Amino acid sequence: MYQKNVSISKGVDWVLIWLYLIIVSFGILCIFSVEYKTGTDVIKTFLGFKQNYSKQLYFFGACIILATFILLMDSKFFTATSNLAYLIGIVLILATFVVGKEIKGSKSWIPLGFMNLQPVELCKIFTALALAKYMSMPNLDFSKARSQLIAAAIAFTPAALSILQGETGLAIVYFAFLFPMYREGLPAIYLVVGVSMAVLLVISLLFPTQTLLIAFAILAILFLFLNRRQLRRNNSLLIGTIAIWLFCSFFVGLAIPFVFKHVFKPYQASRIFSMVGVDNPFQDKTVILTPEEEKERKKKAEGQDYNVKQSKIAIGSGGLVGKGFLKGTQTQGDFVPEQHTDFIFTSVGENFGFVGCTLLILLYLVLLIRIIKIAERQRSIFSRVYAYSVASIIFFHVAINICVTIGLAPVIGITLPLMSYGGSSLITFTILIFILVKLDADRQMVLR
Repeated sequence: MYQKNVSISKGVDWVLIWLYLIIVSFGILCIFSVEYKTGTDVIKTFLGFKQNYSKQLYFFGACIILATFILLMDSKFFTATSNLAYLIGIVLILATFVVGKEIKGSKSWIPLGFMNLQPVELCKIFTALALAKYMSMPNLDFSKARSQLIAAAIAFTPAALSILQGETGLAIVYFAFLFPMYREGLPAIYLVVGVSMAVLLVISLLFPTQTLLIAFAILAILFLFLNRRQLRRNNSLLIGTIAIWLFCSFFVGLAIPFVFKHVFKPYQASRIFSMVGVDNPFQDKTVILTPEEEKERKKKAEGQDYNVKQSKIAIGSGGLVGKGFLKGTQTQGDFVPEQHTDFIFTSVGENFGFVGCTLLILLYLVLLIRIIKIAERQRSIFSRVYAYSVASIIFFHVAINICVTIGLAPVIGITLPLMSYGGSSLITFTILIFILVKLDADRQMVLR
């Protein structure tokens, strides 16, 4: 569906487009710095489609064509096809269980020959559109539990399927859709509960489960004792205290052990606990290993945080202003695994130092602020919800990826938006951003 006699530049937010172009170009340079070898014919390899930086350049060219195609479309196309696109996305995710290719323990890829397509990555676009479509329905009362549950089902169904594929990292990103829901009236209690669960999770990593259960009981009894006079006049205080105690005890005593035993794979659980320097207490102790197997297990456990150690060494070696472009010893020496994808931030740290890392983070910050500004000037709820979804997805990816590379989060396979190598990732973020650019260009229309 195309607009007749349309000017591609009419109403376009060029600030957002320039931010996109700068970050993608910088990403290609960083991928090049990771793979460059002295004496390489740069022009030949860039055009050869053999090196990752060459492939990323071609992906970038395809994205420019795709972006132009999006800008020539009618904005009503996205509202009209959002539900169908979401259904196609779910079907593609389900298809990976049949024809999917397993990469690094995750069967979440569909091989296309020239690239591997990750449907759960692409489905973020369809989920953002479907959520925006639902929340812009006339007479929708989002204060009702039924409406909230439907929105949650739209947002988290792809995440649930992603977990079944073994792709836990991308599943976490789907929690980004809570922010546009909150902007449209989701009660703050949900965010409070979510933050509380995150805090309980961190505490459960640091202390034994039995110790925490005893501590929760003591705190509840102590609180009730100190407020015994108020309890006589206010039964709700007693009910609330008991409810919070039961929730904390259930979450720490049953929910967290279940997740670490049955949702996370052993190596994923060990990575998380290795961050705080403790062994995985939920590891299956019933399996008796031979001395050789035990030795191999310990060897793997010691190597699970190898990526992060090398990442921190590379970033730290850059110092204030970095070693200079193509002069990084860690980068050039292939010490950091997956440095062109999930750990691309390390090349920024080593080549350009603290200053380069700060400037890149500021670029992302400006990008996010610009998207939020665009969101708030929309007349249409559809466009506003979609814009906040884009901002939230980018924020989650940037925050988690950088935290992983500096050792503040476990390695869960999250790309750095527009920087990391990968056709699926670059195409996904390009579509996300340029649909927003198109919706903003037509912001005088009220879309549903």
